Amino acid sequence: MRILLVSQMYPGPRDPDYGTFVEQMEAALRRRGHELERAVLRERAGGKTKYLTLARLARARARSFKPDVVYAHFLVPTGLIGALASRAPLVVTAHGQDVRNIGAIRGVATATRLVVSRATAVIAVSHYLRRQLEARLPDARGKVSVVSSGVDLERFRGADAEQARRELDWTGPGPAFLCVGTLSERKNVIRLAGAYERLGSGRLAFVGDGPLRDRVEGRSGIRVVGRVPHHEVTRWLAACDVFCQPSLVEPFGQALLEAMACERSVVATRVGGPPEFVRAGAGVLVDPTDEAAIAAAMAVAAELPRPNAAAREAAAVHDVNEQARQVEEILEQAARGRRA
Repeated sequence: MRILLVSQMYPGPRDPDYGTFVEQMEAALRRRGHELERAVLRERAGGKTKYLTLARLARARARSFKPDVVYAHFLVPTGLIGALASRAPLVVTAHGQDVRNIGAIRGVATATRLVVSRATAVIAVSHYLRRQLEARLPDARGKVSVVSSGVDLERFRGADAEQARRELDWTGPGPAFLCVGTLSERKNVIRLAGAYERLGSGRLAFVGDGPLRDRVEGRSGIRVVGRVPHHEVTRWLAACDVFCQPSLVEPFGQALLEAMACERSVVATRVGGPPEFVRAGAGVLVDPTDEAAIAAAMAVAAELPRPNAAAREAAAVHDVNEQARQVEEILEQAARGRRA
């Protein structure tokens, strides 16, 4: 199949962590023998005008590449850009913020309705997100399949924790807790920092950056690393004992899945996608609004096996190669419909 990949997020030199889940799905589809052409944005900067750039790029690539199917990530604006770029069948994946924007930002509901009506198929990365989309946009009912972004089990796997800690200069007594992601209100980093202080043992590292950096940086036992290339995230995952992501809402929980693939126990939010894959023994689900409960969950998770084979087993269900096979079926069905 000739697949035109359109995404408003894709790793680039300035933002190597930007949309890595799109890149890994692309690589898995290539391994399955498909030909892909990209129209993507590779950095966060640029404001709204960058979407005009993406629209022009997608149109140009569609004309030269002549795809069998357009595979877009995010409903609006990318799905709309994909719909306008080519007459080829459109398959679009919803990831989370694009669904939350329906009804929250003027015009997004109308634009999303147009994308869904134009799309041959819609993919949601979790059942939670599918329910949210169908509740906000009843027109989507019956058109949405659930396929997670998956995890690369070769890239994310168990490694020696002590060696990784020495390499990162992150040694010390007690359990090592890690959070990877944007330092934002939704990621609940202030409560996580407070929960760690309640716990009073071990150390906590934040890998990422964001508007709340000043609120967590400088606290005793807490290290703020900032953004790192995606390949360095695996070393931080190897170095931790417990991965923590008690977000206020998590449409799927990509970083949690990657930590579990690395045989690390997790503390995860109950709100969103994580309950769909964080099994008993792999980690602890928690009410993200209860700081004391987060602290208690961190203590329980720190007592789980290290490395945690149950976490790896649960993550393996979402092997990116299997998820790519499911996406392939959806794309091929869309392309066959066009040929028919």
